Amino acid sequence: MEHVFVYGTLRQGCSNNYLLSGAMYLGAAWTRDRFALYVHDYPCLVKDRAAAFIRGEVYLVDAAVLARLDRLENHPHWYVREKKPVRLDLGGEIHAWIYFFPEPRGRLVDCGDFLAVQ
Repeated sequence: MEHVFVYGTLRQGCSNNYLLSGAMYLGAAWTRDRFALYVHDYPCLVKDRAAAFIRGEVYLVDAAVLARLDRLENHPHWYVREKKPVRLDLGGEIHAWIYFFPEPRGRLVDCGDFLAVQ
């Protein structure tokens, strides 16, 4: 079982959340570190600058769900997942997989919350 932090279309109420079917929702969270979230045709999280803490959700996933997410994100050829610390709203810090895009694309989401621009 692995922890995954999702920040875009995989979040609850968004178009790709169904891919997390069978995963356990652990709650809302923020990244411990600042990153830059861009929105183009899809959200892109990049490490090019420390723009904002990123808002998302954490799930506990099995190997089958993680494989579905990897296919969606075309890991490691398009997005690349890395383990980073995230802070759960309910308390505590864990390391979770986060999918990063290799370059900025689209407009910067200053607040770090994809849902704020939807």
